[in-house]
Amino acid sequence: MSSTFFTTTPSWRAAYPGASAGILAVRGASNPAAHPELESRKQALEAAVRERFSGLSRAEIEALPAVQAYNAYYKPFKKTYHVQLQLESIAFKGKSIPSVAALVEAMFMAEIKNQLLTAGHDLERVQLPVTLGVAQGTEQYTLMRGQEQVLKAGDMFMADELGILSSILYGPDQRSQITAETRNALFTVYAPPGIAPETVQAHLEDLRDNILLIAPQAEVLALHVFSA
Repeated sequence: MSSTFFTTTPSWRAAYPGASAGILAVRGASNPAAHPELESRKQALEAAVRERFSGLSRAEIEALPAVQAYNAYYKPFKKTYHVQLQLESIAFKGKSIPSVAALVEAMFMAEIKNQLLTAGHDLERVQLPVTLGVAQGTEQYTLMRGQEQVLKAGDMFMADELGILSSILYGPDQRSQITAETRNALFTVYAPPGIAPETVQAHLEDLRDNILLIAPQAEVLALHVFSA
């Protein structure tokens, strides 16, 4: 499947039948350092997470459908899904979702609510289309913190015409990161097998609603889900 914004490769569809991916592109947003209404929504979300999960065991958290699907993906790479760890820190340790620039915070909030792995990019720094593929193990890119990283064979990754934008195991790149000046943004979601396309759709809609809370004037350019 493909669109102006996004395309998937035959290798991805063959390697991960039942997987999905989602994109949300917005134009004319704003990205303040803090936003009072978003902060209120974040606090309500944290309270809801603690109410829902604080009495559960770690095994019960791992049994959540989305968490289970990601951990099944991460296990062959000997890694644990980091959003699970963030969810546990909020539910069990009283931690908060990080206070960062509003567009990124809106993304973190949707991640915690739905447990779906999401990356954010400045759309002006992306040369469309974005392509979702499977790494051979030789591809390399610069992580957000400036470190060069070679992908692991079999990892899902997304790239534009200029290079890699993100991978599941290592996260987003430095080149296209969202900054205080970002007004046009692209958010991408990785959903391994076991997560329904409808779940990805609902997650993107939650993220969209968070962004429109910050920037009611923002225009949604694309909100699509692609399945293997």
